[in-house]
Amino acid sequence: MPAAVPPSGIYVPAVLFFKENEDFDVPAIKSHVLRLAQGGVYGYASCREGNGEAQHLSHDERKRQSALTSQVTFRSKTGFQECRYHLLGCGANLRARQKEALHRCKDAGAALYSYDTFFTAGIDLDSDIILTLSEHPNIVGTKLSCGNVGKLHRITSVKPPSEFCTLAGVSEVLLQGLLSGSAGAIAALPNLVPKLHMKMYALYQAGKIDEAMKIQSQLGQGDWATRKAGGVGAMKALIAKHFGYGETHVRRPLMAVTQLSGTYVDKLEELIASEKTL
Repeated sequence: MPAAVPPSGIYVPAVLFFKENEDFDVPAIKSHVLRLAQGGVYGYASCREGNGEAQHLSHDERKRQSALTSQVTFRSKTGFQECRYHLLGCGANLRARQKEALHRCKDAGAALYSYDTFFTAGIDLDSDIILTLSEHPNIVGTKLSCGNVGKLHRITSVKPPSEFCTLAGVSEVLLQGLLSGSAGAIAALPNLVPKLHMKMYALYQAGKIDEAMKIQSQLGQGDWATRKAGGVGAMKALIAKHFGYGETHVRRPLMAVTQLSGTYVDKLEELIASEKTL
């Protein structure tokens, strides 16, 4: 039987918080997942890509991260809107480890989606390759981290979201992707401002495109500012400062951000101020 296609919406590769000794900061991890759920996100992409520092986790740590997320989103009685989907990452730097990870995902009942850009290998899957992969019954979608709206539109014009879940991989093209037929996004910026993303998404669904575009312009600036301010390290520092949980620790070779200052940080703090009004 073919795997189920994930529902359209906004998904988050949640950042992962550590103690100074690099152990998991469990209270901070749970607080973060809860805040994202209360912000209305549709689901999580656990144990994958740079935002969750997946490359720096052991397989046991990946399993633990996924379990912690599930404890908050699926088992606890916390009174938030139910999180609807949990995507598990299975990337690895060795074929044998990736095969092992795929089997774990299968045992967990997870479906697969393709990741169009492999940064370390310099490979960018084009729309023809992705459409070929989409015919496999267990491949249900793709995340386009390239930000290429033309590629996205070529895929969605052949495979609508009801058949294949094509997701933008960055917030800076979220609305542009939706207008081109995407199912939504898996993006890093909702770690900071989940409610702002969901507000824009609701305006799009209501057909209020001009209003949605005003928020989209903020998200585009925020995506760029996050990269320039320090990426994952900057996110952790801003979350600790403005939402009261977590610390700035990252695993090397990532760099912690201990001083929040400058034009790009100012832009992100403007976004957070907007988030707090919602």
